[in-house]
Amino acid sequence: MKLVLLGVSGAGKGTQAKNMIKRYNLGHISTGDILRKHIREGTAIGLNIQDGMDAGQLVDDTLMISIVKDVVTRVEFENGYILDGFPRTLAQAQTFDEFERIDLAIYVQVDDRIVIERLTGRWVCDCCTQMYHIKSFPPKVSGVCDYCGCTLIQREDDKAETVKDRLRIFHELTGPVISYYRELGVLFTVSGEGSADTITNTIIQKLDTLV
Repeated sequence: MKLVLLGVSGAGKGTQAKNMIKRYNLGHISTGDILRKHIREGTAIGLNIQDGMDAGQLVDDTLMISIVKDVVTRVEFENGYILDGFPRTLAQAQTFDEFERIDLAIYVQVDDRIVIERLTGRWVCDCCTQMYHIKSFPPKVSGVCDYCGCTLIQREDDKAETVKDRLRIFHELTGPVISYYRELGVLFTVSGEGSADTITNTIIQKLDTLV
């Protein structure tokens, strides 16, 4: 089973991906994690994309397609995968479709106001990358990771102005991707505003029809 997971950052895609991976034995391909790894390691790709990502801008289509094509052909994804964070533009979707046909595109839809609240409240451990939220999952000691004791930081792309800009970009550029998959008959839209378990169960009901 080959799935695409669509939605703005903060929609809860990561949580849903983890639940689906366990149930269907799929690989998880998070393009955001891949790109941040390049930045942490100071690779040529990382140096090229860091400023743009910090400003909430999308990575060049050609580069993203190249990265994803390389990943999906790896042996660990032979049994299927969930693509999280790709495609983000119509050109990415159309080009990838020539290379690999997906079974379903799952769009986790969340109101912009809720996304802003979720993202601007996120803090992450600078060492172990454990995620926290000032309202829903605060650390026991403010600014300190519960697990390793390192300092918590707020990513540049989780700051208010950047989040608002990312939302604008999402609607402008990823909106056509959603329409594209709808026209192909492979789009499944689920509200991301309920409990995580409720959202998971809704998605599972759909995916079980594909197995």
